[in-house]
Amino acid sequence: MSANLLIQYAVIALLVAASLWQALRKLAPKTASRVQAGAAAPLLRPQRGAFAQRVGRWIQPKGATGDCGDGCGTCGTCGPSDAPAEQTVTFHPPRK
Repeated sequence: MSANLLIQYAVIALLVAASLWQALRKLAPKTASRVQAGAAAPLLRPQRGAFAQRVGRWIQPKGATGDCGDGCGTCGTCGPSDAPAEQTVTFHPPRK
């Protein structure tokens, strides 16, 4: 196997892994958050080095505060409340 082919397979594997992670975060956000917290927990221990703790804080999922400012979007109530639920589409004849 040549080095170019190995690099190509590595890039494809990274892209597939990133796509799977995004799909997991979109379809199962609680599971993805638990996986992130589980990966970050060993890195956040006090006996770990500064770099490992920095990576652990970066990996650690953001905590939802329960207000509309955290951007979780799970309740569907965030956003403008005065917006109509339905909008009517009006077609106009072309101008001559």
